[in-house]
Amino acid sequence: MLPSAWPTGNFGKRLWNTIRENWYLGFTSFGGPPVHFKIFREKFVDKLQWIDEQVYQELFSVCQAFSGPGSTKMLYCINLIHDGFLPAALGFLIWSLPGALGMLGLAIGVSNIGESLPRAVYALLSGLNAATVGVIALAAVQLAEKAITDKLTRSLVFLGAAAGMLYNALWYFPLLMLIAGIIAVVYDFGWLHKPARQLVSLPQRLRGKLTQRRHSGHEVDEGIDLPGRQREPETEPSRLAAAAISTKRGVDAHQRLPITNRGAIVTTTGSPQPDPLPSPPSPPRTVPPSHRLTITWPLGLAIIGLFIASFAATMTLRGVLASPPLLYRLFANMYLAGTIIFGGGPVVIPLLREYVVAEGWVTPRDFLIGLALIQGFPGPNFNFAVYLGAVTAVRGGYPAAAGAVLGYLGIFVPGLVTVHGTMGIWSAIRRWRWVKSGLRGVNAAAVGLIYTAVYRLWQIGYIDEGFQQGASLANDPWWVVVTATSYVGGCWFGVSPPLACILGAVLGLIRYGVVQGQAV
Repeated sequence: MLPSAWPTGNFGKRLWNTIRENWYLGFTSFGGPPVHFKIFREKFVDKLQWIDEQVYQELFSVCQAFSGPGSTKMLYCINLIHDGFLPAALGFLIWSLPGALGMLGLAIGVSNIGESLPRAVYALLSGLNAATVGVIALAAVQLAEKAITDKLTRSLVFLGAAAGMLYNALWYFPLLMLIAGIIAVVYDFGWLHKPARQLVSLPQRLRGKLTQRRHSGHEVDEGIDLPGRQREPETEPSRLAAAAISTKRGVDAHQRLPITNRGAIVTTTGSPQPDPLPSPPSPPRTVPPSHRLTITWPLGLAIIGLFIASFAATMTLRGVLASPPLLYRLFANMYLAGTIIFGGGPVVIPLLREYVVAEGWVTPRDFLIGLALIQGFPGPNFNFAVYLGAVTAVRGGYPAAAGAVLGYLGIFVPGLVTVHGTMGIWSAIRRWRWVKSGLRGVNAAAVGLIYTAVYRLWQIGYIDEGFQQGASLANDPWWVVVTATSYVGGCWFGVSPPLACILGAVLGLIRYGVVQGQAV
């Protein structure tokens, strides 16, 4: 946003506005992005009227269409429009820091525990993981219902999930989404429709040619006199009878078909009816000037260009350095994750496993502990990166705070920077057909990757003394029931994700009590 386009009121007043209306959100906003969006709408559209419904829907489209934390970007944009850049940045800190500090404390505690935990704790964590799988599976189904609009998107969801299950790599998931976007563009523009139709009809056309050649010279055309064939002489009465039949058929067809004539409609009875009067056009909706997105497209394009340059430099440096420091590799992986992960919190939590556990920085047990507990924290689910960064730093001999800060910046900065720049060019490109086509393909593949995450978490969600690296939840029917309970509770009875996870923990402790009672 250009400085001249920022709100011009008293800076202290605008800053106080942000503090007064945002200070408690980071402590009370449980339930993940779906609940966050509802809270923001009720507060900033219905109650405070900082933005109107039209601007809210526009912001929702921008925040959901690109990578990064959807609800965090929405809150940032609302504060940006109403109070300017610095208050918006402050609002982001107020929103995200409570959960981030909680995850930092959790990471320090987990890093100091021994190699083994009490079996009751393992049972509790397994119950949390089983419930989390149900929550993410439900999120995958709900997102799929929105992403699937035709056979193409249904196929892309399935293929994205299947491809994600078959192979894992840091570069693999963004490549899948890029391919899905290209496929959607090619399909929607019909570049392959004509060749495909020709290919499908090729056998039929070949059979037709063979049949024509086989019967060439043997077909009898009624309009051609062939040798040996006698044509019946046509008499005058027969010609008159044929003309009468033709005239009658024309009259019948004229009476059956409605025909327009200078604004009148001829009905089946032949009586003319006047055309219905056109409805008056609805008045254009006017958005107050103070509530319009006023970031110019040159500035938005420059911001996005600078971000792309920084991303390329970060990834290039990571690949060029022979032995980059641990903290730099941590930041680079989180920067990559924040740039390419679509779908918000339900996607980033499980997919971050590939960026830390596969690297050997965080043990599967510690990852699962954080994964189980992040569901009960307020604010953005992207704060899970704070926990992973702190654990990575401690395991590598660095201060926990250093890893937490790098994880925090790496996971949040890409989404906030790109949405700030995208708001400037979105109004110019949102109606481009290839942009819409590409985004629907990318979103479909991203939803498919959520199913991949469900599968991988299912395979490692059960932890105990004998298998702290994680085992399949299917090894014990109890965890299958816990997962199904979490899914059904959220789908049919409106149970919130935090409550579902707490219920899963309780069911885990119940299992532990039953097993211990039987052992005694």
